[in-house]
Amino acid sequence: FFGCCGMFGLRRASLPLAPFARRVSSTPSRLPKDKEKFLKDFREKLDAGFDESVAKEDSSSLDEKYVVRQTDGPSRRRQLRDNRLPMPPWLQLKKPGGDGQSNYVKIKSQLKNSKLATICQEGRCPNIGECWGGGKDEVATATIMLLGDTCTRACRFCAVKTSRTPPPPNPNEPEETAQSVASWGVDYIVLTMVDRDDLVDGGSAHVAQTIQAIKRHTAGKMLVECLSGDYAGKLDCVETVARSGLDVYAHNIETVEAMTPTVRDRRATYRQSLKTLEHAKLTVPTLVTKSSIMLGVGETDQCLRQAMKDLRSAGVDCLTLGQYLQPDRQRMKVSRYVPPEEFDAWKVEGEQMGFKYVASGPFVRSSYRAGEFYLKNIVNATKEAINK
Repeated sequence: FFGCCGMFGLRRASLPLAPFARRVSSTPSRLPKDKEKFLKDFREKLDAGFDESVAKEDSSSLDEKYVVRQTDGPSRRRQLRDNRLPMPPWLQLKKPGGDGQSNYVKIKSQLKNSKLATICQEGRCPNIGECWGGGKDEVATATIMLLGDTCTRACRFCAVKTSRTPPPPNPNEPEETAQSVASWGVDYIVLTMVDRDDLVDGGSAHVAQTIQAIKRHTAGKMLVECLSGDYAGKLDCVETVARSGLDVYAHNIETVEAMTPTVRDRRATYRQSLKTLEHAKLTVPTLVTKSSIMLGVGETDQCLRQAMKDLRSAGVDCLTLGQYLQPDRQRMKVSRYVPPEEFDAWKVEGEQMGFKYVASGPFVRSSYRAGEFYLKNIVNATKEAINK
């Protein structure tokens, strides 16, 4: 406040602040040397007669953060200043409409009145409208986050809050979650969790109780997918969740092996994640297993191809590939925006490797339209069995 007084002429008023304001306002403002030189040269050109072609030539040599086209607007200026890549045209959100709008509003309203946290909101997912909305030909899907809204790990891509000592889990959460989701009318529920390295079992018993409660409240009709943690490599905890009655066991490797130390928390290793997925499949061979990889974090095609092969070797059935989008300025920046045609090519290659299903696209996330692809594969499997 005091520093602004001189700017608005208060130094002329007979106020006790006048002497202070006069001292502040008398201090000359300083500009970066390169910008100061540009302004000086620009004034000289104006005095000599402005030549647009010369101005264009000179401006092209300026530092990029100072060069902003008139049509780009404030968003572009912020991106250049922060050295962030501008958003490509194909990354546009889809708003829910018709029945989808009704489902979206219903779920959003019920969440406000409950104590449940969703990764859709906490993680600022771009697909929230599409997944919650569902519609005539799409299965409405919601993703609930268990064990609180604070994680004990700090992955560089994730917007979820972190703490070494988060609040203890709500012991009533399994029952409250089951009652809430049973009233939503969704066909498929995805449960995810924050990592709880502060708990002896990593929260695996809590997650298993929630899955069992949902099955009980919906008479087994609701399909349940669980995006589970690695439980610090404790395979008995993996077994607890795998045997809980869920339909899909998901665990994300997030990125390729070479980028894992840069992208994920140091306690979340690439090999540990593969072992988690492999053990879940060995525990319950009929269980559908699934993983997800973000693109645009510095991976190479060779490393991505190897990661996909590693997942197949671990018995993973389903794979999702999506574009990493920086959730806020505190998280790591996007290294590259992958064009849609590249995602299409990876989908084809993944299917050729033997994945039962591959969802690949800029907006695809781990639980993206999860119900739709699960039901689609169930129908196909049934038809194949009948034909045989």
